[in-house]
Amino acid sequence: MPSTFRFHDLRHTCATLLLSKNINPKIVQEMLGYANISQTMDTYSHVLPNMQDEAAIAMENALY
Repeated sequence: MPSTFRFHDLRHTCATLLLSKNINPKIVQEMLGYANISQTMDTYSHVLPNMQDEAAIAMENALY
């Protein structure tokens, strides 16, 4: 059975790849044309499961 790709599938793949490479979510939001960052984060935050850990490490590094 042939595979069918929709434009939305390509868009989702683009966002997922960019976020997985630590591209700033605001940049991804602008590239995708979402009206606000909350829409992007609500949709794609699952891609960044270690965001909390990275934020804690960044804060620790900033303080020392």
